[in-house]
Formats: sequence, structure tokens, C-alpha cells
Amino acid sequence: MRLRPAPGQALGAEVTGFELENASADDLKTLRAGIYEHQLLLLKEQHLDPAGFIALGKALGTIETYYEPMYHHPEHPEIFVSGSKPGENFKGVPQTGKFWHADYSFMPNPFGITMTYPQIVPTTRRGTYYLDMAKAFADLPESLRNTLRGTKVEHSARRYVKIRPSDVYKPMHEVLADIERTTPAVYHPTVFRHPVTGVEVLYVSEAASFGFVDRNGVRLPGEILQEVLERTGQLDPECRDPRIHLQTFVKGDLLIWDNRVLVHRALHNPAPEPAQSYRVTVHDDEPFFGVEDGNA
Repeated sequence: MRLRPAPGQALGAEVTGFELENASADDLKTLRAGIYEHQLLLLKEQHLDPAGFIALGKALGTIETYYEPMYHHPEHPEIFVSGSKPGENFKGVPQTGKFWHADYSFMPNPFGITMTYPQIVPTTRRGTYYLDMAKAFADLPESLRNTLRGTKVEHSARRYVKIRPSDVYKPMHEVLADIERTTPAVYHPTVFRHPVTGVEVLYVSEAASFGFVDRNGVRLPGEILQEVLERTGQLDPECRDPRIHLQTFVKGDLLIWDNRVLVHRALHNPAPEPAQSYRVTVHDDEPFFGVEDGNA
């Protein structure tokens, strides 16, 4: 197995020669360390069936099955399915993740590692945008960093909703009530130190963040969240901010990233071309938030 920084890119590393069935304990240790060092790994020439993909997730930690069954692979609920594959008798949910987010940030216990395994890659536009929120925090003005340390940020799933079949013809107030009942808002540290690397991470996303509260639970002005999103590049509609990394992929590629540090956003092909990806999400052996800055 060989792991090397992606040539010409500030973010990510490429892994070649990795075969799960032949991977040693040292290989898996190197893979885990690479996730934290490089934030994003692109494993080349993978040939895993669904059970093998799940086995890779279990080799990295404990798999979290997504709470909404409509995303589940019919035979392997641990796999979240985005898109559909011609000839299959089940349909994944199309066009997922078209907004900046960290997976599961709106839940009480987010996970540390996300893996996606494209099954059908369109011939034209397809990829995922990433932003390094440790670097984004370091680039903020010192006064704003000091304002954010020690605060908490509200996360909720209520901004972007995938309508379920059972929601058709249901009054919107009932749909919203279901969201609040199933995924009530949670408050996470706005800034924390990564439990492995020790860097300060800004845990804020355009999709799920709804404002900051101070140590006493008092809501900070909404303009602060707007400024943070603007300064971190998440309000750029064309994703041309120089800090944004676009990771493309080909058939056989498997992406693994540090879900603590990176927020991401899918790049979808607007043309009606088949596309499908599998996703497995993993709790690693570390506390998610490490040490909350300002409260240590």
C-alpha cells in the first residue's frame, strides 16, 4: 500500500495498492492516520461488494446506520444509497447533499469518518466540494475567533428536507413537527480541538447551523453567523472560492474523509444521467469534539 499527498493539491492524499482482504494491521493504522493527517483520502482501484464496503467501515470503527430508512440499501441497511442504478429493483434518493454540511451534525453524536463509494459515475460533471474548517477558522480575524471560542452553535435538519413518500399530501406543519420530533435541534461546541491533531476546528455549516449562544445560553446576533459563513466560503454560489477543493473521481475510487474537519457539498450533473453512490459512516475510537476551546 502506498499513501502520498495528491499532486498539485492542498487537500487530500491518494492511496494505491490497498486491498482490504490482504490489509495488515499496519496498513489499517496507516490508513487511519492518513485520514487525520490529510483530511481526505482517495483509494484507487477498489473492487468491493456491499459486504466488503461494510467490512472496511468496521475495520475503521463502529458503523452508524442512517436514521431514515428510505436511504438504506435493501439488503445492507448500513449503506446509505444516493441515486439509482438502471435495472435495480430499488431506488436510492437522488441529488443528495447539494449544500454545505458535515454529516450528522444535527444529531447528538456525530461520527468521525465518512466513506463514499461511487457505483455509477456520470460521463460529465460529478464530484464533491470540500472545505477545511480548521484552516477556515485559522483564517478568521482574531477578534472573530475570540468571539466564537466558548460558544455553542445550534444544529438542525429543518433547513433542507427530503420529502418521504409518507409526506405526500401531508400538511407542512405536520412535516415540520415530524422533523422537530425526530431530529430536535442540538447545540454543539462552535470551536473544538481535534482529538488527534490538536488543531482548532470551526464546526459550522450553511445547511445545519442556525446561530450561536454564549456560555449563559444567550443568543448572539444573527449577523455573526452570516459573517462566518461568508468568510469561510460557504455562501459562494458558484463554489469558486480559492479555499474550496473539488474532488473528482472515476469508477473504482473510494473516498474517505475526516467528518470533524471537512464540510462538503455534492456537485451533481444537471443532465438526467444515471448516478449512484454508496455511503458508510463510522464512529472512530476518539471523542468527536476533543476539547472545547474556551472551556478547557
